[in-house]
Amino acid sequence: MSKFVPSKKTISHFMSLIASISGIRGTIGGADKHTLSPPEIARFTSAYGTLLIRSGAARKVVIGRDARPSGEMVRNIVHGTLIAMGFEVVDIGLSTTPTVEIAVPLEQAGGGIILTASHNPVEWNALKLLNANGEFISEDQGKEILEIYNSGNYAFSEALEMGHVVQREGYMEQHIDMVLNLDFVKPEIVSAAGFRVVLDAVNSTGGIFVPALLEKLGVKECIQIHCEPTGHFAHNPEPLKEHLTDICKAVKAHKADLGIVVDPDVDRLVFVCEDGELFGEEYTLVSIADYILQKTPGNTVSNLSSTRALRDVTHLYGGNYAAAAVGEVNVVNVMKSSNAVIGGEGNGGIIYPPAHYGRDALVGIGLFLTHLAEQGVMASELRMRYPAYFMAKKKISLTPEIDLNFLLEEIELKYKEFKPSTIDGVKIDFEDAWVHLRKSNTEPIIRIYTEAKTQSAADKLADDIISTIEKMISANRP
Repeated sequence: MSKFVPSKKTISHFMSLIASISGIRGTIGGADKHTLSPPEIARFTSAYGTLLIRSGAARKVVIGRDARPSGEMVRNIVHGTLIAMGFEVVDIGLSTTPTVEIAVPLEQAGGGIILTASHNPVEWNALKLLNANGEFISEDQGKEILEIYNSGNYAFSEALEMGHVVQREGYMEQHIDMVLNLDFVKPEIVSAAGFRVVLDAVNSTGGIFVPALLEKLGVKECIQIHCEPTGHFAHNPEPLKEHLTDICKAVKAHKADLGIVVDPDVDRLVFVCEDGELFGEEYTLVSIADYILQKTPGNTVSNLSSTRALRDVTHLYGGNYAAAAVGEVNVVNVMKSSNAVIGGEGNGGIIYPPAHYGRDALVGIGLFLTHLAEQGVMASELRMRYPAYFMAKKKISLTPEIDLNFLLEEIELKYKEFKPSTIDGVKIDFEDAWVHLRKSNTEPIIRIYTEAKTQSAADKLADDIISTIEKMISANRP
């Protein structure tokens, strides 16, 4: 058996700066080239701007950010860099990822940058890059940006050809109006239901946008916790069960009908049932897909790490289900090629084409509340209607001595009788369960997702795989 040899790609991912085809993400503070330092922000922005110039795109870029304390610093550097390249910068201020996605085509811009590290802790920030359609850049575009970034061949403007910044307000209202105007979002039905909800926006921009949407939808009462947009997250911002004890308690204490949780950039959505139990982030997409498929039967798409329940619900309505590699751009590509009526990711990301091709928690809230109101049941009862699957989501930290590519090859070989998928990492489908192993695009970790018919079976499968990996690492450590 071959030995684990640290590859350059593995070591690069282990650092606190992750430059990939989907953007650049890193921790704030510390040594240049190892963190998201001011020079690195300028270099990556320069590479993105150079790509737009080379492609002949409009010299206009929309910028929005979440509430992180580092956001203003990052914004100022991005502004200055794009001005030096001759761009008009349309700054829409504190915003959400889907709001920026909507603003780009409305502004007829060449692209957009969202300044957010999404679910990462407060010490992280990132530049998420959009094309002229307000969608995430393609793999080929991402590769070209990395080539420019590594070569340093940037294109800057002459002194009299500098760009400028325009501050633009009103996109929150435009985003909310877009949601309200969707055919299957029905404020009159939501209002009649008299919902009382608790909202946890993890002290980011969801604390601005979601209450405004709920008011327009006619929600009777919105009880807000962690909704002051200071960027000082009250808990780990990834909306997982272990981080959501506050809202689970609050829903029961206030005798609310529902809890709503969004992440810092408001593209992930999780619900809490009236009994204080999680609806399940995987079932956010399942339930909304059920609602849409009732109205417009068709095909669906999610990523390889998402629950089988979406496949089951899709087949119930006579549609076809397809799985994409993890990542919004990959899901969107498969949705377009399969003409899917709804899609997204099992982390609570809803992509509804009549709105736009991007994960959007505001769209998800409008659709889900209408669905819940039409059904006339409590959230816990609605959840019980869907196929019962249970998932474990675990991870292993990457260290320089681990050659992840070799490790995945060994796992694929070990389970070759099950014909593993290698579209994205390694996914092994068993009769009543599956396991998916892949390198995270946003953290220096290996993600290990499993699903089975019981929680104990899912946990055991994950623990068994982790044990197998640890034995491989131990046996082959140099």
